[in-house]
Amino acid sequence: MAAETCIFCSIIEKKIPAQIIAESERSIAFKDINPMADFHVLIIPKVHFTGLNELTEELGPYVADMALMAKNLAREFGFADNGYRVVINTGSHAGQSVFHLHMHMLAGRDFSWPPG
Repeated sequence: MAAETCIFCSIIEKKIPAQIIAESERSIAFKDINPMADFHVLIIPKVHFTGLNELTEELGPYVADMALMAKNLAREFGFADNGYRVVINTGSHAGQSVFHLHMHMLAGRDFSWPPG
């Protein structure tokens, strides 16, 4: 999927509305429209690349920023002590349905392992 037709790129550009809860120079976090937990947000880089298979050293700071955003949101919303889950699906067999790298951050309920 090209950046021109990517729904997440449209959210970054504010062309499509989303419930944005955090934003930095490199990342943005917004509520998932189909939540799987009481707290379920997507954290995405502000540059378009499909997934971890396209990760380069130059893109590394974007992924680091996403992880720091998750940590900060966990503290802000009170999940840091009890725990939370972050998931990055890479490829359709892993469940990726929007082909712009994104991290699911879930909290507010107990999780089992393996996840599914």
